Amino acid sequence: MRKIIHTEKAAQPVGPYNQAVQVDHMLYVSGQIPLDPETGELIKGGVEEQTRMVMQNLGAILEAAGMDFSNVIKCSIFITDMHEFPKLNKVYASYFENDPPARETVQVGALPKFVDVEISCIAAI
Repeated sequence: MRKIIHTEKAAQPVGPYNQAVQVDHMLYVSGQIPLDPETGELIKGGVEEQTRMVMQNLGAILEAAGMDFSNVIKCSIFITDMHEFPKLNKVYASYFENDPPARETVQVGALPKFVDVEISCIAAI
């Protein structure tokens, strides 16, 4: 059974996609960028602030599906400058207390709205 997950507590999609889609016990969360869910505006700051906002958006979507970060089994991280990886990694790690999920981190030329970081995830109940 396919179920669309949507919450006002996370950034709204900037294109023709849903925040997340749940199929049975699996949740596929679309890539999140550092948009403030209250204003719809990009947050100010560097990769640390952007990563924190992205993770908060992911957390709100997970919560809307009745999950949290302990349910995440894989993340995909896209960053525009791999030199910023240590800063991103420090913030990211703070959301996973034990046994972090599988992931990849890829440097890309550009991201939507020209942000520095985008993260998507897959979670399971």
